[in-house]
Amino acid sequence: MTTGRSAVASTVLAALMMLAAPVALAENQAPVAAATADGAANGARLQLRWELQRRPANDQLVQGGTPARFILTNGDGKALPAAGWSLYFTGIDRMPAGVQSNGLALEQVAGGFFRLRPTPAFQGLAPGQAVEFAYRHVDSVFMPSRSPTGPYLVYDAAPDAGVPLQYAVTPLTEPAQRKVGSPHSAVSPEDTYWRNARAELLPAASVPPVLPTPLQLQPGAGRLTLSGRPVISASNALANESALARSLMTANLPASLAASGGPQLRLRVGSVEGQASPEAYRLAISAAGGIDIVGNSAAGVAHGLQTLRDLMPLPGAATLDLPELTIVDAPRFGYRGFMLDVARNFHGKETVFKWIDLMARFKLNKFHFHLTDDEGWRIEIGGLPELTTVGAVRGHSAKPGVRLDPAYGSGPDPRDPRGTGHYTRADYQEIVRYAAARHIEVIPEIEMPGHARAAVQAMQARYQRLKAAGKPDAARYLLNDFDDKSVYVSAQLFNDNVINPGLESSYTFIDHVVKEMAALHREAGVPLKTIHMGGDELANGAWEKSPASHAMMRKHGLESSADLWDYFYDRVDAIVRKHGLSTAGWEELAARKTQLDGKSKLIPNPRFTRNGFTAYVWNNTVGLEDLAYRLANAGYDIVLTPVTRMYFDMARNANPEEHGVNWGAYVDLDTVYDFIPFDIMKDSPESARAGKDRLTDYGKRRVRGIQANLFSETVRDPARLDYLVMPRLAALAERAWAADPAWASAPDPVKGQVLQRQAWTGFVNALGQRVLPRLDLDGSNVAYRIAPPGLVLDGGRVLANHVLPGMVLRYTSDGSDPTAASKRVDGPIVERGTIRVAAFDRNGRRGAVATIASN
Repeated sequence: MTTGRSAVASTVLAALMMLAAPVALAENQAPVAAATADGAANGARLQLRWELQRRPANDQLVQGGTPARFILTNGDGKALPAAGWSLYFTGIDRMPAGVQSNGLALEQVAGGFFRLRPTPAFQGLAPGQAVEFAYRHVDSVFMPSRSPTGPYLVYDAAPDAGVPLQYAVTPLTEPAQRKVGSPHSAVSPEDTYWRNARAELLPAASVPPVLPTPLQLQPGAGRLTLSGRPVISASNALANESALARSLMTANLPASLAASGGPQLRLRVGSVEGQASPEAYRLAISAAGGIDIVGNSAAGVAHGLQTLRDLMPLPGAATLDLPELTIVDAPRFGYRGFMLDVARNFHGKETVFKWIDLMARFKLNKFHFHLTDDEGWRIEIGGLPELTTVGAVRGHSAKPGVRLDPAYGSGPDPRDPRGTGHYTRADYQEIVRYAAARHIEVIPEIEMPGHARAAVQAMQARYQRLKAAGKPDAARYLLNDFDDKSVYVSAQLFNDNVINPGLESSYTFIDHVVKEMAALHREAGVPLKTIHMGGDELANGAWEKSPASHAMMRKHGLESSADLWDYFYDRVDAIVRKHGLSTAGWEELAARKTQLDGKSKLIPNPRFTRNGFTAYVWNNTVGLEDLAYRLANAGYDIVLTPVTRMYFDMARNANPEEHGVNWGAYVDLDTVYDFIPFDIMKDSPESARAGKDRLTDYGKRRVRGIQANLFSETVRDPARLDYLVMPRLAALAERAWAADPAWASAPDPVKGQVLQRQAWTGFVNALGQRVLPRLDLDGSNVAYRIAPPGLVLDGGRVLANHVLPGMVLRYTSDGSDPTAASKRVDGPIVERGTIRVAAFDRNGRRGAVATIASN
């Protein structure tokens, strides 16, 4: 799957100070007044700073990793004692547990949850004094989003009281690697300028009118004047589409426009000539006849309306008319998906509604809902209250089984809205109905057998509660073997996060959850078709020393853990089928681990090719670039979701001010746009393509579509979600809906480059001049990323450009940050000084600032 593989931290902004009052945690809910050790410093008055340290150029060659340090300062009038306390925090990737510095020791509690403890060598910390804990971070870290988060103090005398510290992060001002050509090297304003220079500003009449690009567009000669609001005509069966049409008019046309006297807008389901897709539509606009939208289904009508939105004048435009044209359109892929992870950091239903609306706007039709993982279970399941009372709550507790550990900056307070939260049955059904009204299928994901710590802990708490009450069926839904001595470490550093396939209670649990999920959809009036059953990243070594697993293997004649995996998913699939559903999962469902020349290798698993699994293939990292194609060629239905192209939690580049993670790749807007689904290595050198499988004609028929993923380790703020997803979502839509661009198949590389530049120019102009301005002006409230401008010196002048031509650029020459009132860039900047330039949206919101010295 996809977790974000080794990224385990939530974003901390540089130099952000987080002040909080002491918190003491009750048995299972909100905190009450905190306690501290008598005469000891109040944790709320302690300041903690974490900073990376620049290493010598040859340092990495000798030791590896990144030098870092914590600096703890006592800002209270009382001393921090020499013993009897712990400083907890949530971590990034791997931390060197066991390291000691200045009398403090680093310990791993569980997964990415760590603490600093005083050793006998620690002498205490007097008021005003500071102590440094220096260590070497195991990985190469230079991005604030991978810094430690959520620190808090706990005294042994008050073990349930977690007191958040004042906290600041001091990141490096440039990436840790400065080597030219390294993927982790800095991206300068000059680099950005030349990258942006591939596209030029187009006149408005030359900007592509619709995104994603339609199949056929025949322009007319005239224009349809909107002298009044269009009059909607549709059958009762198109009530949702009529409501969408009305909302488009409200958002894009002035309130003063007459309610009558406008052109006819006729919506109907019919036959779109030459198009078999149920999502196909035909849109015709004429000055004499008005607007006609015909769809092969209601979904096609809705897509036609989204195209009409693109063609409408921007809100506030002086001229109210539409171009005469005829569009016949249908999607390339039937599966066009977006995955949102709400397990690691929870986001409420209003945020989900917003993204469903944006998916519909860009004609996406599958919402992969990542509901469960190690760090949270986010859906109410009847009969198993612990899944949400324990598995959906994060916070500090001295007593095991009360709640999950803090993670991703959630801190000690179980009321933290990102660490704690779940969808009630009513919430979830509302989401499902909301999506269905917009022709989007919700595909819920229940992670297993790995990435399941929230479920494992919750069912263990249920077992302990019922056992203490003397209930005979206490172990009915138990997921872990208490005698399991297996040694493993998961991608998120857990050693207790797997469902045990040797326990019959594991299958009882899975059956109950699948039954309840199917019932939720059925009661919502939107039957569930497909359920995603995880399958991602089972850690090596899991189950190996479990007596229950060994007993199951002996019973069924299984020779290895790989055989046990197959047995597990045979039974899972049987459960899913019993409830009338289809099974989907991450690529490991369709692959089998084996060895080649002593090295691990994934091959297509012949066992499940006829089961109808859909495999979501994320891993196209070095050595596995062709895995998706090998699975499709072997007969598996696949969804392409490659980490190097379609993971929207990845940062755009290595500059420390960029948000996101970087364990898999850097994914910029053009990285997504340049993805060719049937030629995933198109822009790789011939040497890298050698020996890799290509997609056969048979395999092409097994590719259901493509999907982008957003894992939420660093997404505690809904605005951060906006930043990471948009405008990359528009590039996903272009690749999922539209046919391959002409440049993808051009036999002449030079001609291909020309065609690619032309297509890219049209795409980014459409975003900069039309798509994103509409989001600014129509009330969508999307804080999309506004990239920093490119800057370059040219004979004493400063030239500026932007990846999205049409964005307004403003500048200062005195080193101050530009504002919406600063001078506009209308050509070369001739002033001398420290030139700072930023782009602004139509509401005056500023993007990242670029700086260059002009002396």
